[in-house]
Amino acid sequence: MAENLNCHHCSDPLQGKNYVEKDGHRCCLTCFDKFCANTCVECHKRIGANAKEVCYKNHYWHSSCFYCAKCLHPLVNETFVAKDDEILCSKCSMMEESPTCKGCSKPIVAGDQNVEYKGTVWHQDCFTCSSCNQVIGTGSFFPKGEDFYCVTCHETKFAKQCVKCNKAITSGGVMYQDKPWHSECFVCANCSKKLAGQRFTTVEDQYYCVDCYKNFVAKKCAGCKNPITGFGKGSSVVAYEGQSWHDYCFHCKNCSENLANKRFVFYQEQVYCPDCARKVVK
Repeated sequence: MAENLNCHHCSDPLQGKNYVEKDGHRCCLTCFDKFCANTCVECHKRIGANAKEVCYKNHYWHSSCFYCAKCLHPLVNETFVAKDDEILCSKCSMMEESPTCKGCSKPIVAGDQNVEYKGTVWHQDCFTCSSCNQVIGTGSFFPKGEDFYCVTCHETKFAKQCVKCNKAITSGGVMYQDKPWHSECFVCANCSKKLAGQRFTTVEDQYYCVDCYKNFVAKKCAGCKNPITGFGKGSSVVAYEGQSWHDYCFHCKNCSENLANKRFVFYQEQVYCPDCARKVVK
């Protein structure tokens, strides 16, 4: 008995014609396209019997519709990745997983030189000074809020200026009388010893360490010939006729009575109490 070779849907004879067998039934090409063909998930049109079809996890595409959702590169004969209901080529998939540059908003992929600061990433050439826009790259910088400054711009905009050399103080420094100094600029006017953290004194806007002040600047006591420093014992001074004495050295030449805060007589470059003066001055 001859086998029945008719279309399952329209019953037209299939002898000598092209047909498709699906699910145990034979269909002419017209009925296949109309009733049996899968729908392409990209263009939503039927995938006809004469078209090339791609199938992945019960989803179907025309071969010409099977391309990367990002770069549109055809993937029929390529490696691909399915991610979040999208089909991606290997390159785009890698870029999707890469961090995004804060500067240009493009992915930072393997091999790119980059800069990372507090969890944020830039391409090296995108990490620029907020003031001059020059590339900072991997160089030194100063963060200020959401901005970043190269060393030169930060010094110009924010750093204090040393009152001696007028250059920026980038770290450390010394404050004296509300004025900023580099520690290497705040030194003794005589020996250049650094004065930060040391005892010093000021004379006519010049700063001296204790030793230099004693030896080269301080007035000498007319009595003991030692310097009058104003430090410690002898901080009180008696001055008369251009000469100065420690208070404990200011005594009568004759009887040695201390005359600080007392009446005295100055005769022939010497100091006398009033009683001794009457004996000396005749």
